[in-house]
Amino acid sequence: MGWAGVFERILGGDLSVEIRAFDGSRAGTAGADVCVEVRSPLALSHLANAPGELGLARAYVSGALEVHGDMYGALSAFPSVTLNDVPADLRRELLFKLAGYRFWWPVRVPEVEHRSRGWRHSKNRDSQSISYHYDVSNRFYEYVLGPSMAYTCAVYPEQDATLEQAQFTKHDLVARKLDLSEGQRLLDVGCGWGGMVMHAAEHYGVRGLGVTLSRQQAQWAQKAIAERGLADLAEVRYMDYRDVPETGFDAVSSIGLTEHIGLKQLPHYFSFLQDKLVPGGRLLNHCITRPHGRQRARTGKFIGRYVFPDGELEPVGTLVSAMNDNGFEVRHEENLREHYAMTLAHWCENLDRNWSAAVAEAGHARARVWRLYMAACQLGFERNNIQLHQVLGVKLDGTDARMSLRPAF
Repeated sequence: MGWAGVFERILGGDLSVEIRAFDGSRAGTAGADVCVEVRSPLALSHLANAPGELGLARAYVSGALEVHGDMYGALSAFPSVTLNDVPADLRRELLFKLAGYRFWWPVRVPEVEHRSRGWRHSKNRDSQSISYHYDVSNRFYEYVLGPSMAYTCAVYPEQDATLEQAQFTKHDLVARKLDLSEGQRLLDVGCGWGGMVMHAAEHYGVRGLGVTLSRQQAQWAQKAIAERGLADLAEVRYMDYRDVPETGFDAVSSIGLTEHIGLKQLPHYFSFLQDKLVPGGRLLNHCITRPHGRQRARTGKFIGRYVFPDGELEPVGTLVSAMNDNGFEVRHEENLREHYAMTLAHWCENLDRNWSAAVAEAGHARARVWRLYMAACQLGFERNNIQLHQVLGVKLDGTDARMSLRPAF
């Protein structure tokens, strides 16, 4: 039996995709819109060297495994199978064969794979991790994210809303939850390309300071701020949020930063942000979470090595408790899981449409990482393997939350 048949035995016989292998074997649905091709014995050597998602990712990123057609469609077609799910006789046969490929076809780990150095979540290591992911190329991100340059979950007012409409709605939702008004001061931690501080300045007359550990993001944001005539109100600095010297902010927004903080650092994180606020000030924390507390916080090996080094995802209950225990009264919470799946679908479309330019800008391996991880995350949100929560907290002014009885967000 050829290798395509082996994979069909493992995954099941009613696959809606075609599988082709370097030995000439074929399985699955012939002529399907999506075809997974095992192009080289190196793909099997990667699997032998690192069974599971890391080996598969290395095989794909290196080009030894190819997906023809829609990546999301390919991932959707395959059941979730681990080595322990494979029947014992087939597992022994598979491991024996893979060992031979591992011996005869030594693999090289793709150069884009990241290995963190230093103390986990130290300032230096966090800087390395953020730079690895975000300092790829501003132009590459323009191809993926579109004009808004917002790399976080959008909020879709209607099912057929455009990505730009949804990103505007997200920024405006955050602004309304924070009750922003002219003359106030906003701190946006992990500000990306400055979308939130520019929105607050342009539409609410707020003086906004954004900080990011990505030098390229800060350079792009400062240029955009100047071009939009917002320099009197908005500023983005290349800086660790822990080094912000100013205090007395009316509001803090954290949109997509908490995933990089780490479980053990949450108390300090929320306490630090609470100290930056005036009495009655608000924090809006927007981040990816686990659906429950039975999963480990640290991300899988593919995400950890190729996408978000040192990323950690906690369940929303952990975040609410950490906020509550470190100076905030929690006033509102909502899950935007479906919205992130829709956002990722738009990003995947952008990457596919700009594929040649994206590869020329960031390299073939890096573009393949983005193609795989964004499609996988879209599926993860749809299947409720991950969620996106916004949690609003208030630093009480004595016992006064400075909120209306039924605020309309």
